[in-house]
Amino acid sequence: MTESFRRSGEYPQGDQHQSAYTQGDAQQSAYPQQPYASAHPASSSSDSSTFSGSSVNPEWPPPPAYEPVQQGAVPTALLTEPVSPAPAAPRKRAKGPLALLAAVAIAAAAVGGGTAYAFQELTGSDTVASSSTSTSVVPTSEKGTVAGVAKAVSPSIVEISATSNAGQSTGSGVIITSGGEIITNNHVVSGASEIKVQLSNGKSYTAKVVGTDSKKDLALIKLENAPSGLTVATLGDSAGVKVGDQVVAIGSPEGLTGTVTSGIVSALNRDVTVSTDESQGQQQQQQGGGSGQWPFEFGGQEFNGDTGSSTTTYKALQTDASLNPGNSGGALIDMNGNIIGINSAMYSAADATSSSAGSVGLGFAIPINTVKADLDTLRAGGSDS
Repeated sequence: MTESFRRSGEYPQGDQHQSAYTQGDAQQSAYPQQPYASAHPASSSSDSSTFSGSSVNPEWPPPPAYEPVQQGAVPTALLTEPVSPAPAAPRKRAKGPLALLAAVAIAAAAVGGGTAYAFQELTGSDTVASSSTSTSVVPTSEKGTVAGVAKAVSPSIVEISATSNAGQSTGSGVIITSGGEIITNNHVVSGASEIKVQLSNGKSYTAKVVGTDSKKDLALIKLENAPSGLTVATLGDSAGVKVGDQVVAIGSPEGLTGTVTSGIVSALNRDVTVSTDESQGQQQQQQGGGSGQWPFEFGGQEFNGDTGSSTTTYKALQTDASLNPGNSGGALIDMNGNIIGINSAMYSAADATSSSAGSVGLGFAIPINTVKADLDTLRAGGSDS
């Protein structure tokens, strides 16, 4: 308890007056270590001695009426700083979760790199099993779930039907601009005389080829009379992908629009060799005939058929997410909902027939950073123009 200084004669008299000073520590007292006369004429103490009132300097307030507290005694109050004319507002100590959060966050920062983790743990935020990007397309309530990724990204994935002299093939594509630009594999539209695109809402539109790059097995097509309100995919950063990251694949295997599968990234930087020949490209996913497998090479061996004499090799992401004929050109997605690859090839047993062929957990995707680096070339007509 504190109060303002009063000059001599200003203190009220009687038993209701309380001295502003209490001896909390004999060594810190501002007065000589000897008893003084009490300022309270009616007060008394069996342990205190008194002097006559005339011995007290009138320029100073009366000293306390008690002896200094002996060592080991418990003082009733402590005066550790000067008394101010007006008492300062009491300092309140933070209580509850905010104080705990601040303490943990500061401690985590001191050891380096732990502040964000501490914040997530204390606030109950979900963590995401991906390191490819910090951008999140998936709603907070569904982060880290396949259902959340599928709901957020499926409207950006389309089914592509390409007609050529060799027949009709089916693949997938990813909407990358609101104006209707769609990225897919070159082998899906190679040599096509007509391209139809079906959106996730079931509506179909005609598309034209903007540019192709057979060496990277990429193509850019664009919807004619594109509708408004297209859902554009978010392109991630494949440089941050790690082996073991969870992924989701969305496409149209065997013409089953909007099929969702999931798995992990099995390996990075696989050298996958595919054909650049239009006739070979149109053999993939032809409906009603053949094994329907896109031929490719890996480790000096051919898979799913003859790759032909004209080939190209690119670095691919390997995944065990189920990929089947028709997934080509579709999306490989991280758990934040960002596109990290364009699905392009799959392995199936060499003796598989159309009735027994299927995914065995060996799929390949073109890293999205390769796609982003090639977009300007594709928009200019591609390297094949």
